[in-house]
Amino acid sequence: MKIIFLFLFYFISFSVLAQDVNLLLKEADNFERQFKEDDALNKYKQILLVDGNNVKSLVKATELSCSAGERLLNKNDKRIYFESALAFSDRAIAADSINADAFYAKSLACNKMIAIETENKKVNTFIRDSKLNADKALKLNSNHAKANFMEGKWHYEMITLNWAKRFAVKTFYGGLPEADLDKAIIYFEKCRTNDPYFVLNGLMLAKAYKLNNRPAQTIEILKRVVKMPVRTFDDNALKAEAQKLLQDLE
Repeated sequence: MKIIFLFLFYFISFSVLAQDVNLLLKEADNFERQFKEDDALNKYKQILLVDGNNVKSLVKATELSCSAGERLLNKNDKRIYFESALAFSDRAIAADSINADAFYAKSLACNKMIAIETENKKVNTFIRDSKLNADKALKLNSNHAKANFMEGKWHYEMITLNWAKRFAVKTFYGGLPEADLDKAIIYFEKCRTNDPYFVLNGLMLAKAYKLNNRPAQTIEILKRVVKMPVRTFDDNALKAEAQKLLQDLE
């Protein structure tokens, strides 16, 4: 009798917990749709207090920490957000080691750390880890739009990386993995196939075509980007950048 009571108690508790988490997830999603990123991030953190292994919340917390940190001007403030993103992504992988979203999140967090890290050895580690985790995500799901984006971004940024940082990594830590602009374009295009309204991917694809001296493709993609719907807090600014680039080219 006692065993049955305990079973019913845990079953009911689990059901209530699941309902609470689902409600909080809906609230967080609504905040994102309203472009209230800080509120959404706080809601995902609230979910993690209830369910610390909720992979969706860990991935979303990673993404929102990265986007919020990117907009900050102070480098130390950026570091706080990016290191938090890194911690969230590590927890996501620990919670589910065969989840493509988790590895994409780790790739994203590592990519953000590259820009603020000053120690060359750590820069090299983040560069390699960003690529490695994007690779892992695509092995689990080759059509993962954002993992394809991270692969393309990695190739593009390795070609355009700050020369001093690039020289330091190349000289003292065994060199950079091979980067290829054509591969960047292939990955960006695959991301576009799987998520045609991903504004940042469209802008990066246009920049890759521009760097590759393909003006017709550059203009075509930019025209599409400026007409894309606004889905994230940053999309308006990204579309404005695309519009300015398009005006400069026409």
